[in-house]
Amino acid sequence: MKTVINVEGMSCSHCVNAVNRALREVEGVVAVDVDLQSKTATVEHSDAATFDKMKEAIEEAGYEVI
Repeated sequence: MKTVINVEGMSCSHCVNAVNRALREVEGVVAVDVDLQSKTATVEHSDAATFDKMKEAIEEAGYEVI
């Protein structure tokens, strides 16, 4: 399944990489595409990767989920 997450606080490629890395560490995440311009992360994942787990990973990396 795919989930699109709105992420606030990203301003550069380092931010994109940090969000990408955080999401890839969540169990069940298969692929991640973080777009700085639209401030979104599109995540392809199994049922094991819940929205709450993905949100927590993003927030622990220092960004805000809208």
